[in-house]
Formats: sequence, C-alpha cells, structure tokens
Amino acid sequence: MYEPERRSILLQHAIKEGLLHPEEAPIASFIDWDRVSANVAALIDAFPNSVSVSHAFAVKANSLVPVIRRLAQLGMGAEVASHGELQAAIEAGISPTRIVFDSPAKSRSELKRALGLGVAINVDNFQELARITELRREDSSASEVGIRVNPQVGTGSIAAMSTAGVISKFGVPMRDDGARERLIEAYLQHPWLTRAHAHVGSQGCPLSLIASGISDLVSFADEVNRRAKRAQITTLDIGGGLPVDFGTDTPISAFGDYVDALKDQAPRLFSGDYDIVTEFGRSILAKHGIIATHVEYTKEVGGRRIAITHAGAQVATRTIFMPEAWPLRVQAFDAAGAPKPTSEVFSYDVAGPCCFAGDLLARDRPLPALDPGDIVAVLDTGAYYASNPFQYNSLPLPGIYGVSGLPSAPVFDTIRAPGETEW
Repeated sequence: MYEPERRSILLQHAIKEGLLHPEEAPIASFIDWDRVSANVAALIDAFPNSVSVSHAFAVKANSLVPVIRRLAQLGMGAEVASHGELQAAIEAGISPTRIVFDSPAKSRSELKRALGLGVAINVDNFQELARITELRREDSSASEVGIRVNPQVGTGSIAAMSTAGVISKFGVPMRDDGARERLIEAYLQHPWLTRAHAHVGSQGCPLSLIASGISDLVSFADEVNRRAKRAQITTLDIGGGLPVDFGTDTPISAFGDYVDALKDQAPRLFSGDYDIVTEFGRSILAKHGIIATHVEYTKEVGGRRIAITHAGAQVATRTIFMPEAWPLRVQAFDAAGAPKPTSEVFSYDVAGPCCFAGDLLARDRPLPALDPGDIVAVLDTGAYYASNPFQYNSLPLPGIYGVSGLPSAPVFDTIRAPGETEW
C-alpha cells in the first residue's frame, strides 16, 4: 500500500479511538510495527548466512523500553551509551550477552556494573583501558572487551554527526603518529582484548566512506592476529550509521547496498574468521514513525502563511535547531484524517508551540490550505525524536503508540502514555 494512504488509515483509526483529539490529545506519535518488522528482516537477510552476525539496536535512537522489547522480539540486541540506556535494555529483557556498551565517558561504577553483568564493552581510550584492567584484577568478568578505533577516513556532510574524521572525540586514532603501533601493543599486552570496533557511518556519510573505514578495521584486526600468532580478535563491531532516505516513502532501508559496499571494499569481513556486530538505530526506526498534530491557528505574516501546531522543539529538537541538516517532510490531512487535496498549494511555515521564533518544523513549504482543526503529519520521526527531548516551556509529552495490522485491522498499543511533564 502507498504510504500516504496507509498514514491516512492510521490517523482515521487513531481519531476514532481518541488517541488524537483537538482538545484532549492535540499531538500524538505513532510507530508502524509491521513496517519495522519488515525492515529488521531486511537487515538480517542482507548479511550472508555464512558469517555469524549479531545486530544490536542503537538505543540512543529510541530509548523507550517497549520499543527495545519489541525489537528484541524481532531478534535484535542493544547498543547502549549510558547507565540509563543499559538499564532500559535490561528492563526490556535483553540478555547482557547481547548488549554492547559504548560511551566516551564511562565512569568506574558504570564499567564495574557492565563487567559484572557480562556486557560487551568497546573501550574508548587508553585511560579507560587501564581502568578496566584494574577492575578485571579486582573481579573476574565474562565481558568481551575491545577497543574503539578511529580509522580517520573522513567526514560526511553533517559535521556534528561525523565520527571518523582526523579529529574526533570518539575512539583511538589509527593514523596519528605512533597510534597504530600503540594500539597493537595494547592488544598484545592484554590477551583478553578479543574485539575491535569502528563506527564510521552517520547521516550524510556515503557508503564508500563507511566501507573504507570498515576495511581499515579488518586490516587492523588481521595485523593484530598475525603479530599475536593466534586468532586473538574474533569479533568485529562495525557500528551503524547507515544514512536514511528522508526524501521518499521507501519503507525498507538500503541494507543490501550497505552489505554490497562492504563486500566490495572489505571482503575479508565475510571470510568467516570474524563474528560481526552491527549497531543500527536510525535506519531501523526512522521511516516508520510519524508525529501527528492538530493545527490550532493559522495566520498570514509578510506574505507567508503560518500554521501554529502543537509539535515543535519539544519533540523535534534537532530539526528545529539544525533545519538544514535535519529537514522533515510534512503531510496535510483534514480533521477526519483524509489527505487534503493538493491541487492548489501555498507557501507555509509550520510552527510549534514553544515560545521562541525559531520553533519551526518546516519553512516555506508548499502545502494545501490549512485550517484550524486540520492535522499535520510529521514524517520519518521513528528515531531520534522520542529520545531527543527539549523541556523548554514544560510542555506535556505526547502519547506514543504502536500500531499493527494496517491497513485492514489496525490495533494500537501504548508505548508511552500522554500527559507526562518530565522526560
């Protein structure tokens, strides 16, 4: 089914069940579970059966326990970057052996807990490695441990999201003077270092750049193993960061293209000598979530039409503060959830409720005439919208609902109840 029609059916049923209401619930978010399931299946199928692959969902993309639990049921583990995300993964029922702990600022207590649980750890720097070495002397641990390396292959089009440039706060650089040799010596001195990790991708990174960084990771692991004269590194965590197509309604992410790029530039990854871990987040959920909000008022200012809605910086923080990097598509519906005809369109700013002028979801966007009571659907918001809140004005949180069975018999489940005032 074509996605705009699918969204219309979703909204009509949400209105019928009172999940979206102009007074009681003027804003609500939805995640299409069936589309998520198909996307996760596409990820799993993209990798050849000849290699062992574990897919860890990047919890930072959506840290709500019911979401993590649902993804676990689909076969995913979790990648976490804080005590809070680790706790969410545990509460979601994910086994510690399927959790990877990444963070550039892991405290001693966080590391001690992770080591006690048997969670895999990607070490960010040599000081952290010394801390883990000390903690392992104090108590034995079943945790698999590796070092995050930065292959320094370059950045994508969004500098703030890029992690593999010449300068990055993440990981140990591989190309700085003497850094590669120091890394190899660290592995040789610590035989319990059995993993290696690189995260190259992010929104705005081409697949060729990502694959180049993973190729360097494989070459590094091969060199460690040659010098150790044994298969010391057995697992390669290749991160995530597959760019999402925010311009179309294509529901399945380009996992096949991603794997093809890896096969082309890093064929040794698929030799069977290494287990593989991935850490996808945005590409798992982004395309399968929408935020729906009623239009409260409309006005015309300086020749531009403005629609005032209940969705702004409190739910779309990155878009509001970095609109060029994180633009969102919007679609207009009438009060009953039917798509508004697009035979005549006007230039609109779609504004949110926050009390500052830059709280704009969309700027100068061609949309059909909007009236109070109409609905604006903000598309592709399944990832990094529920987990990137902005508390300005103490606005209440919208409800978030999962939906299954579209289009014939949709059934909703509550992921987060509406009305809370704390994130």
